[in-house]
Amino acid sequence: MDFEKLVVWQRSKCLAVGIYREFAQCRDLGFKDQITRSALSVPSNIAEGMERRSAKEKIRFLWIAKASCGELRTQILIGSDIAYIAHPLAENWIAETRELSKMLCGLINKISD
Repeated sequence: MDFEKLVVWQRSKCLAVGIYREFAQCRDLGFKDQITRSALSVPSNIAEGMERRSAKEKIRFLWIAKASCGELRTQILIGSDIAYIAHPLAENWIAETRELSKMLCGLINKISD
């Protein structure tokens, strides 16, 4: 299956693009680097996993993508608390990371069968 056709990859890529755009002018380079790297990690690990040969390898990278999703959600929560991210936008991104996490679990379960 082409990873580009996966809705979870498409949505995680869109989230990463949105985060990159939102933080383009951020002067806190440490925070900017961390949140953009974790956002980029989600679709990147989905892509890498789906390009792997065995189900075991695919699942390993999907778990990494799911973990990066949790890391990203933590950074969004902190970013909201320190007023780097507007509360409504943070709520939207948090909801999206939760949904992506569920989708990744579903994909992992499907590949595991």
